[in-house]
Amino acid sequence: MVKTLMKYIGGYWKSSVLSMLCMLGEVVAEILIPLAMANLIDLGISQGNLPLVFRYGTMMAVCALFGLLFGFGGGRFAAKASSGFASNLRNGMYESIQRFSFSNIDKYSTAGLVTRLTTDITNVQNAYQMIIRMCMRSPMLLTMALIMTVRISPKLSVTYFIAIIFLACVLGFIISRATKAFSTVFTKYDDLNASVQENVTGIRVVKSFVREDYEIDRFQTAIDSIYALFVKAESYVCFNFPVMMLTIYACIITISWNGAHEIVAGRLTTGQLTSLFTYTMNILISLMFLSMAFVMITMSVASGRRIAEVLSEVPTILNPEDPVYEVADGSVDFDNVNFGYGKRKKLTDWDNPEEVAAMKRRARLKEAVRSGKMTAAEAIAKDPQFQAAEKEERKPVLTDIDLHIRSGETIGIIGGTGSSKTSLVSLIPRLYDVTTGAVRVGGRDVREYDLVTLRDAVGMVLQKNQLFSGTIYENLRWGDPEATDEECREACRRACADEFIRKFPDGYDTWIEQGGSNVSGGQRQRLCIARALLKKPKILILDDSTSAVDTATDAEIRRVFREEIPETTKFIISQRISGVKDSDRIIVLEDGKISGVGTHEELLQTNEIYRSVAAVQAEGTGDFDHGNDHVRTHGREV
Repeated sequence: MVKTLMKYIGGYWKSSVLSMLCMLGEVVAEILIPLAMANLIDLGISQGNLPLVFRYGTMMAVCALFGLLFGFGGGRFAAKASSGFASNLRNGMYESIQRFSFSNIDKYSTAGLVTRLTTDITNVQNAYQMIIRMCMRSPMLLTMALIMTVRISPKLSVTYFIAIIFLACVLGFIISRATKAFSTVFTKYDDLNASVQENVTGIRVVKSFVREDYEIDRFQTAIDSIYALFVKAESYVCFNFPVMMLTIYACIITISWNGAHEIVAGRLTTGQLTSLFTYTMNILISLMFLSMAFVMITMSVASGRRIAEVLSEVPTILNPEDPVYEVADGSVDFDNVNFGYGKRKKLTDWDNPEEVAAMKRRARLKEAVRSGKMTAAEAIAKDPQFQAAEKEERKPVLTDIDLHIRSGETIGIIGGTGSSKTSLVSLIPRLYDVTTGAVRVGGRDVREYDLVTLRDAVGMVLQKNQLFSGTIYENLRWGDPEATDEECREACRRACADEFIRKFPDGYDTWIEQGGSNVSGGQRQRLCIARALLKKPKILILDDSTSAVDTATDAEIRRVFREEIPETTKFIISQRISGVKDSDRIIVLEDGKISGVGTHEELLQTNEIYRSVAAVQAEGTGDFDHGNDHVRTHGREV
């Protein structure tokens, strides 16, 4: 974890080192002040020597001034270093998240990633500032003060060593108890942020169903949980201060009592006893700040682990060593494809070492089997649990998919909820990798392509239409940053969006709120289709992306696709037979398997499910799921 995080200090090492040097200068100045004070009392005041009083008084003032300057410089450099460190971490995490494949993203919740980017990094930032300031200053001040006390009175200095041992034991107890508590707290923060995000995103639904009180109670429950955990964690931390004050007062009383005896015996001067009191405060305050730093570090350890987890996460989909940079055409082939979503536990360096080693070994075996360097039998021979682990990790959602689609074809995909329609098309732009088999685009395995090249050749309109805050033009140019205004308008015309855009007072300069909340669902869908068309893709995937538009508009969009972009391969996922009936071929999926392939007329003759769904929808009494349920219920009678 530490090694991972330290990489992100980057160009702020200089500020970190300068901060530590300033702390050293401040410590030297503070150590010299009690020494000058002892001489001022013993050689100046006691003997009535005013020149010496002036000399040592001036020396103390100069030391105090230098201490102030060094302290200011140390604080400034530490702030620069810690803020820069936090900035690098945020950039690093954000870049890492952007490189994640869908399977990587599936491991984390959105709220969890937000917490890591905000609260966790702030904790680490504060801890790092403590480290380069307090963890540098306090040990140096403690060491030098101890040296000076031993030099003044070895007998009395034993008191400090006893105090240090006692406080070290207390601090160890606090850290051991608090670390686990804080780790649990930050996990609960993820749940809290998830609740807030869900509520704010769906605030219109909450209000329409008058569920404000329910959501408030739910939020209060999450707050109460965090409150209880924080009280438990802070109760250990707060134990530190009273123990510290008890130790300080015990040391002062002990030094006062024994010091008085030493003065009476002539083994100690008044000035030396005064300097010992000052060194007492230096030593014990150093211990107090050091303990506070350790508490801060304890809090940040959990945060640091969560940050390092994201930074060290290796994308499951990477560019090949010698990628292909050109997609020949829009042909797509599924060669005996099987696919399942990974359910693997996240690999971290702080988990059970034996478990981590086993997971890494199986990951290497899996890659060897995938690349053909080893057979599955050989992998099982090396690790008998390999096969069982593979089955547990990936439950198939697509099985025995064998399809061959020519460039320019329009392919309809229809199936019930959970039939893996989206999973099927997600393999084309390599949002996920197949478990076995291969997906080929333009005659090449998608794993051979440069990722940017492949995904630029595929336009995809997902089920959940996402628009970003900005003008309509800015949203459209996600498809092509260099697109002209005329190209944007032409794409909108093809997507049947131009008409409603022109009715807006600001036209194409209309501001879109975050998520497209100020436009209707159908308008949002058409804008997303226009954005995809601007890519001029060789393959266009519409994942139930006309469900919110009226039947006439849906038919017009399909006509434009058929007549104006005939060279583009089109995949149209729909729950409605009317949305796919004009396709060159229609694929019927059921439970991740192909139930039938053919034209509308062919499937009406050959596929029981399709025929029943078509009949139900012709009566206007249901969608695909209703028709499919009809087949399952009455299939024996048909």
